[in-house]
Amino acid sequence: MIIHEEGYVYNFNYHLVFVTKYRQKIFDTKEKAETMKSILRRQAEISDVTVNELEVMPDHVHMLISFKPKYAASNIVKNIKGASARIWFKKYPETKALLWGGHLWSPSYYMGTLGEMSKEVVENYIASQYTEAMKRQLKGYYGKNK
Repeated sequence: MIIHEEGYVYNFNYHLVFVTKYRQKIFDTKEKAETMKSILRRQAEISDVTVNELEVMPDHVHMLISFKPKYAASNIVKNIKGASARIWFKKYPETKALLWGGHLWSPSYYMGTLGEMSKEVVENYIASQYTEAMKRQLKGYYGKNK
């Protein structure tokens, strides 16, 4: 979805996946999975992140998110993972014992971008720009609004 803000327009969508430490099956009940969903949605809202899709599996999370280009992706992930772990351990302190070192999330994550156009479409569009610009220049339109 294209978002219009003052000074910029963007269409960033990211598939974010992160796992529990040692792939422990922490979210092993519907209640725990729903609790983590609620925590992640709230933290995303606080971080100015739009959650389009979210699924909590027993040992990992999938999120389809979007956020303003002024934010760094790594900071968004750090905020979501860090805050969600702190809130989780307040609600379920007994799960800390299942995780050596007391960390809920593995430090690694996967983040992939996706959009409405494929890489090939964008590559072809960019490659065609020089040709289109040269045609306009030869007609005397280059640099003009025609």
